[in-house]
Formats: sequence, C-alpha cells, structure tokens
Amino acid sequence: MSTTTTGAPGRKAEDPSPPGSAGPLGRLGAWTAGHFKQVLIGWLVVVAVLGAFAPQVTSALSGAGWQSNGSESVKVREVAEKHFGGTGSSAIQVVVSSHSHQVGEPAVQRVIAEVTKELMADDRISEVVAPQPGASISRDGRTAVVLGGAAADPDDMVRAAEDLKEPLRELSTDDVTVRATGSSVMWSDFNTANLEAMIHAEILSWPVTLAVLVVAFGSLVAAGLPLLLTMAGLAASVGSLVLISHVTPISIWAMDFALMFALALGIDYALFLVIRFRAALAHSGDRRRAVEETMDTAGKAVLLSGLTVLVSLSAVMLVPAPAVRTMAVGIMLSVVFVLAATLTLLPAVLAKLGSNVNKWALPRTRTDRTESPRFGAWGERLWRQPLRFGALALAVLIALAVPVFGLKTAMPSIKVVPENDSSRQGYALVQETFGKGAPGMLQIVVPDARSAATVEALASTDGIAGVLPAQQAADGSGWSLVQAMPSVDPSDPSLTKTVHTLRAELPDDALVGGAALENLDLKQALDDKAPLVIGVILVLGFLLLLVALQAPLVAAIGVLTNLLATAAAFGVARLIFQDGHLSDLLGFEPQGFLDGWGPVFFFAMIFAIAMDYTVFLLSSAKENYERTGDPGQAVVGALAQSGRVVFAAAAVMVAVFFTFALADPLPPKEMGIVLGVAVLLDAFLIRLVLLPVLLRLTGRAAWWSPAWLRRVLPKIRFSHG
Repeated sequence: MSTTTTGAPGRKAEDPSPPGSAGPLGRLGAWTAGHFKQVLIGWLVVVAVLGAFAPQVTSALSGAGWQSNGSESVKVREVAEKHFGGTGSSAIQVVVSSHSHQVGEPAVQRVIAEVTKELMADDRISEVVAPQPGASISRDGRTAVVLGGAAADPDDMVRAAEDLKEPLRELSTDDVTVRATGSSVMWSDFNTANLEAMIHAEILSWPVTLAVLVVAFGSLVAAGLPLLLTMAGLAASVGSLVLISHVTPISIWAMDFALMFALALGIDYALFLVIRFRAALAHSGDRRRAVEETMDTAGKAVLLSGLTVLVSLSAVMLVPAPAVRTMAVGIMLSVVFVLAATLTLLPAVLAKLGSNVNKWALPRTRTDRTESPRFGAWGERLWRQPLRFGALALAVLIALAVPVFGLKTAMPSIKVVPENDSSRQGYALVQETFGKGAPGMLQIVVPDARSAATVEALASTDGIAGVLPAQQAADGSGWSLVQAMPSVDPSDPSLTKTVHTLRAELPDDALVGGAALENLDLKQALDDKAPLVIGVILVLGFLLLLVALQAPLVAAIGVLTNLLATAAAFGVARLIFQDGHLSDLLGFEPQGFLDGWGPVFFFAMIFAIAMDYTVFLLSSAKENYERTGDPGQAVVGALAQSGRVVFAAAAVMVAVFFTFALADPLPPKEMGIVLGVAVLLDAFLIRLVLLPVLLRLTGRAAWWSPAWLRRVLPKIRFSHG
C-alpha cells in the first residue's frame, strides 16, 4: 500500500538545491575519484609509517592504570614506594609454602634464597624484604612471603610480574610451592587471560563476519572493501597508540577495543557507501558522478556517525582512571582512521572499480538499486499499523529495562583470574595460612607522632582482624607505615564500610590505602563520574543530531530511543551477571554484580553504536523528506534505503560480540553479552520498529523547527541535486 494513500499528503520540498550541485563531501569524492594514485600512495605511506610501530604494541602498551588518579589510596602507594623501599601495593609478593617443612628448615630456606636471588636480579625490584615472624610467616610456620619492593612505576611492575612469575614458579620443588601474587601479578594474569580470550573470540567471529558480508554486499569484491578499511584503519591506529605510549601510558586493552571498532565501523560505513554507489552508478553510468552523489548523501551520514561516536567516547575522558581513558582513546583513534579511510580511500577505490564492484556477484543479486522492496514494504506496514507494532516493541524494551534499577556494580574479584594462574594460587595460599583478609592488607601512612594513636585506633575498629607494629621510614622523612588485616575477603562489600570508618576516625593526617582500596577508590570515582559522563553524552548527542537534522523533536526522539535501548541492555546484564540467570549455560560463576567500569564505559560504547544506526536511518529519512516533503515517504524511504544496511551491520556486530560470550574469563563475556544484546535490541526493536513508529505518530512535527533555530544552525542537507 502506498504511503500517499495512508494519510501522508505530499508537498514540494523547501529550498531545493540546484541540479547537479555538490557540497564539500561531494567535491571531496569527485577529487578522490580523479586522483586514485595519489590517494592510494598517501594511504600506503600512512599505513607503512604508522604500521611499522604496530608490532611493538604488546610490549609498549601498559598493563596497569586501574586506579583513580589523585585518590587517597594512590597517595599511599606513592609514599610507600618513595619512603618504604617500594613496599606499596605494586610490590611483588612471592609465597613460599610447604606441607612437610617449617620455613626455618634448609629445604625451604634454599628455595627462599633462590627466590631472593631471582628478585634481586631484576632492576625493577628495589629491595627484597625477607619473611618476618609475626608478619610474613604464618602461625603454623609452613608458609612465608618474600616481598619484592617496586623500583618502577605500576606499568613497569606489571611487566616485571609478567617476566618473573613463571621463573619463580619453576623454583618450586616436590615439597615446596612457590607462587608470585599481589596486585601487579594479578593484573598481569588478568590482562593475559582476557586478551587471549578476546583474540580467540575475534578469530572465531571472522568466518561468520565474512559470510554475512558476502550476503549483505551480494558480491565477493564488494565484501572485501570493509576489510580494506579495517586493515588500513587498524594498522594506523595501533601504530599511533605505540607512539602515544612514549608520551603517556596507554592500556593494552586499547588495542583490542580498537580492533573491534575498526571492524564494526568499517563494515557499517562501507555498506552504506557501496550500496549508494551501486545505485548512483546504475542510473548515471559515470563513475565520478556516482562517487560525488554517494559522498554528498551517504558520505554526510557517515561523517556525522563518526562524529557522534567520537563525541560519545570523548565523555569517558572525564573519568580519572588511566585504563578507562586510554581504552576510549584506542577506540577514538580507530574511528578517526576508519572514518578518514571511508571518506578518501573508499571513494577512490569505488571510482577505480566502477562496475567491477559487482564482480563475482551472488545469484539473483540486484546491484542497481539502493532500495530494498522488503524493507520498504515493512515501512508501509508500520505506517498503516504503528500502534500494533510500536506498543509491542516498547513493552519488550520497558520489561527488559526495569531490572536496571536494581543493578549493583563492584570491582572484579580474584575469581576473574583463571584458577591455574600464579596470582590466584598465591592468593589462595595467603588466605589459607594467614587469614581471609590477608591478601587485602590495608596500608596506612601517618606522621611518626601519630603512629601510636593510629595503631590503637586500628586495633579497636570493627572489621580489622590484626594490626602490625608501625614501621618508621629509614630515610628520616617522618612517615610511619602501619599495616592492618581486614577480617573479610578483599572483595567483600563490607570492606567498604570498614574503610569509611577508618578514614573518618583515624587522625586527619593518616592516609589509608592498599591494593584492595585502590579498587574501591576506582569504583567510587567511576560511580561519581557516571552521571556526568552519561549527561554529557546525551547532551552532545542531542546537539549533534539537532545540527544534522535541523529539527528538535526528531533529535530528541533519536537520543531518547538510544537511552531506552541502553537501559534495556543493562537490565539484561543485571539478570545475567548479577542474578545469575543463564550462568550455567554461559559457563561462569556470577559475582553478584556487574564490573564497576560497566556503567560508564559500556554506556558510552552502546550509545556510540546506537547513534551509528540512528544517523543512518534518520539521515535517510531527512533526505527523503527534503525531496518529497512527505513524512510518510520519509519513513518508508528511510527503511527501504537504510533498513538493509542496519540489519546487515547489526547482524555482523551481534555475531562478533556474541562470540565473546564463549570466552572463559568473565570481563570479555560481560562485554560481549552486554554489547551484543544492546545491538540486537537497538537495531531490530528501536531502529526498525519503534523509531519509524514514532516518526509516524509525530508526522510533520518531527521535522519542524522554529525560524530562529533555522537561522542559527548551519545549513545541512542530505539530498543531492
């Protein structure tokens, strides 16, 4: 049924562009079409220069950074490293344990001597603290802890842990077990396990991705274009990360997220441009003119999409956590390079290929049109029966979003490290022989004059199982270090209450820290910044859509529907990871919470992806509205033009993200499921159902803007000619 017979009368579009006119992106496309060699050589130089640094990525990027800069716990670590021989939270603890020998017996002493020698041979270890009775030797006398003080920053200490943990493990004998543990070793094990799992998941996703690409593009040649963008963008962004790491530490996680987004956006952008190019080439027969039209229409949508992704992720920079910030930096770099390749390299390649872009096409593939009859028919059905389909989609989304109100977050426990890894086994040995809270010893630095009062206050505080005597700094700095053992496991939520009590009741100039508290302070910083980050993302997203679409209501609809999809994804995350539904099927032990970085980082990623689809659909709708002045034609035309792109791109993303659900470590599993569910809900319930329904219900009002706003905003049109 035609939309013009369903109560959507047409009118002439306002302010038509002169025939054959092209905007800046159209002119850029025409230039690249006529300068293929120059564009190709330019990109080869960029990829060669930056890509030359890419092989250094695993050694150059950092494994630490999971801290809240400026927090009290970080200050404690800095004091301990400077004045107490590096015995802060990043020191390496080596657990030496025997079931048949006492620590003082020769068999154990020989192993301790070898451990000491191994540690002292590493320049990143400042001094080695031998086991002390009553402090680092267990009550039964069979377990001791040798402490390797940190002589380097936390990033280098994680690298030191990576180098030392296996040689130390090999010092074990039939009677004596040696395991390295502590914060630095834990982050080393955590990064290794999770990165291996993520790489494995990405490898598994490639066959599915390639299959979907071939079906989506309809030809083998066209299906290879996203890979061209991905490889160019990824090589350049990874090389850039290595260069930036010489100025400031960059988390190793930035590399993997860069790979993920380079692939996802490369597919999205190539789909949008290739489909438009094919249609333009079919009706004009001129490669250059087809590229110009493609860039003047679909190219604008791609540019706006890239800007919205960058804006969403830039808000994460407000969080004072280096690891979280640099993960955002990695994604943003990949977006910048993939976007640049899409707007320069891809149009040049398309112009060079011409009709060969359809080479080796699948049977019965139509490459001469940009519209999909099936999605067009779906748009007409939504226009006729908006409440029927819209109410159902809205009910599902609200039902899934409701659980988000009970979502709990916390920093991950030792359970996210594989059971066979050194840090977890050493953690278990310490806990078994020294006490439940021993792996999370609190460190309090205080002026010498207040040390006695601090020890006394600690001893009388609920939640503290034991206190060691104050240790004065040997350099005469006037600081004393007091260590206290909590009565609960470091991941127990009740530790937070104990810490709040200590910080309120200890002398004002006492600083409370330790590895466990660095996690708690980071979680607090993430919680404190989450409302600001989310608010900035929503406001900037709205402003970008307002500038692009020139209409306040449709911009607000785009942002609010994104927010609904995000809330539904987090509601599902609560049901799975907090409440444990499907945990047996997915093969994990629920922690009772979502990892603390989830609300900030996952929100930014989900919103960025959702805006990607929003821009594609609404830019097509605006293009059709500009051409026809008919809100019905705008909705149906948008689905006919962009529905296939949204569907195919979402299918690839869902396949990629859900392969991460197969990972054994919990963080990649969380990320894969949360992002996969978000894309699934956003693409199929929001973009292909609810958003078109809302455009139907609001009609012309969706595209209205006051005269004063039109005067203020820059003139942006998505139609060509």
